[in-house]
Amino acid sequence: MASEGEDQKTVYTLEEVGQHVAQDDCWMVINGKVYNLTSFMDDHPGGDDVLLQVAGRDATNEFEDVGHSKAAIEQMQDFFVGKCPQVFEKAELLSVTEGDLAIGGSASPPAPTNSVGIWSKILQFLVPLVFLGIAVAIRNVGKKDPEV
Repeated sequence: MASEGEDQKTVYTLEEVGQHVAQDDCWMVINGKVYNLTSFMDDHPGGDDVLLQVAGRDATNEFEDVGHSKAAIEQMQDFFVGKCPQVFEKAELLSVTEGDLAIGGSASPPAPTNSVGIWSKILQFLVPLVFLGIAVAIRNVGKKDPEV
């Protein structure tokens, strides 16, 4: 296993990165690059627990899901210790396997949609108005006309 002081182009396997999963020794892979975040644990805005949850493995999806700032992405270079091409090999294998399934005639699940029908939008507008009308009607029925 290579030490962190060696050439910046050191190649690590996921197994090697997986040995660094502690508060005082925290590494992870993001976009095929290996980062030693041990010295950043206390400074991470999301806390060290977030980093420990993904320590020792490919954390690309988690990193991208959070939506880090450009400054945060630039700061990552300070922690770069090497590369892990094994991550890309896994991704390519997965995409080839999924492609083979689709070509082979297996039915793929329908793509989820976020579209909401027009009736749903109309109801979202009308239901609160109906409740407001009922509340006003009940309030007015309860009042007595002032006698002159």
